[in-house]
Amino acid sequence: MDKKVQDILSKMTLEDKISLCNGADFWHSKAMAQYGIPAVTMSDGPHGVRCQKNGADMLGVNESEPATCFPTAVTSGATWDAELLKAEGQAIGEEGLSYGVDVVLGPGVNIKRNPLCGRNFEYFSEDPCIAGAMGAAWVQGAQSTGAGTSLKHFAANNQEYKRFNGNSQVDERTLRELYLPAFETVIKTAQPETVMCSYPRINNVHASDNHWLLTDVLRKDWGFAGLVVTDWGALCDRVKAMHAGCDLSMPGGSTYMEDWVAAAVRDGTLPESDVDACAARVIALALKGESRPKGRAFDKDAH
Repeated sequence: MDKKVQDILSKMTLEDKISLCNGADFWHSKAMAQYGIPAVTMSDGPHGVRCQKNGADMLGVNESEPATCFPTAVTSGATWDAELLKAEGQAIGEEGLSYGVDVVLGPGVNIKRNPLCGRNFEYFSEDPCIAGAMGAAWVQGAQSTGAGTSLKHFAANNQEYKRFNGNSQVDERTLRELYLPAFETVIKTAQPETVMCSYPRINNVHASDNHWLLTDVLRKDWGFAGLVVTDWGALCDRVKAMHAGCDLSMPGGSTYMEDWVAAAVRDGTLPESDVDACAARVIALALKGESRPKGRAFDKDAH
């Protein structure tokens, strides 16, 4: 753990560490000035920056700042042109930084398994090899600017029917050979700053609460070093999610299950080290914002 992060963490109360892992509002994590922790600003998305300065919402009903509209992943992925995707990621990263965005929420690399999946337009391919190569290039391009990215939706988010509470029954071999390789490629090749967990259950366990998925596979097997953030509204059980390694719950503005987490730590059912690990990753991401080149003008003609 970075010494500065460790120093901050050592000064925090249990309640503040838990609270830090719930966002502040729709697009921001919590700032805690008393500990020197700034807020993290997030924004959609994979095909252009959807930065809402006022009146935030999930569907884009309220006004966003002017932004370049790039081809959706279903189109750009069909080019099989990794350099093109890298250039697109770079342009989106620069434009995000110009609006003060720390983390652009993309790319999406789930494979296309059902023609009725409502997010198919946002995914690159039915082939995990292509999805991984295109996603890695996009992340490399975006993060070359200093912006962060969020690889999504981890994992098995492949149909629209009961997308928010479905239960994907998939044996481990099929997961490892079809549903996870694109994520693995992006993690090992490009190390996105964050990974976004998906809505559905996977073999009866919600993605947000899935220790096997978020710790055993993502962190131990693949070496992911960043933060896991929920899809907006995807948190199920905060106690189980803390143990699983799900760090930041979004959107913010709620104290959902914070008292349960504190009680679980005090009665010994949740190690405080699990809370510390989640809070440390939120702090580390927040501190990166201090060195991002945010606010400078974006030159669209350069792209």
